Amino acid sequence: MKNVIRNTIITCVFATALVSPASAAAVPAENGGSMLLTLFLGFFALIVVFQLVPACLLFVGILKGLFSKKHGVEQKSSNQ
Repeated sequence: MKNVIRNTIITCVFATALVSPASAAAVPAENGGSMLLTLFLGFFALIVVFQLVPACLLFVGILKGLFSKKHGVEQKSSNQ
């Protein structure tokens, strides 16, 4: 088992050493943005959208509560 783990680690180290110069020499895209920047902006947009959906639902619920007719409201009278 130790040999398998050792061989896996050595393989990962060599693969990383071979790939790192290729990733460092990457040419930026034609529009000036990189894939990492696009992924970051997409992730940020998803966070905003997933926060807006519950906020809009809550806002609609508040508006319904404010502008709906109040029926079934009982006022307590003090009969003592």
